[in-house]
Amino acid sequence: MTQVYEILVLGHLSEDWLEWFDALTIENLPTGETLLRCAVADQAALHGLLARIRDLNLPLISVTPSQQWKDV
Repeated sequence: MTQVYEILVLGHLSEDWLEWFDALTIENLPTGETLLRCAVADQAALHGLLARIRDLNLPLISVTPSQQWKDV
């Protein structure tokens, strides 16, 4: 079952990052943070995404499962 997550990181990301983060939406917030929304197939896929965030040295603020996002 696919689960949608909202991942909050510090700083703003440009739309160019969409290629790096497949099938993910990027929303730059006025607070200076970026909200990443993605659907992942399982925990292994989530850990892979978090590893990419870590490898880019993006400060991780939170990871939250979401039922709100309807584009799954």
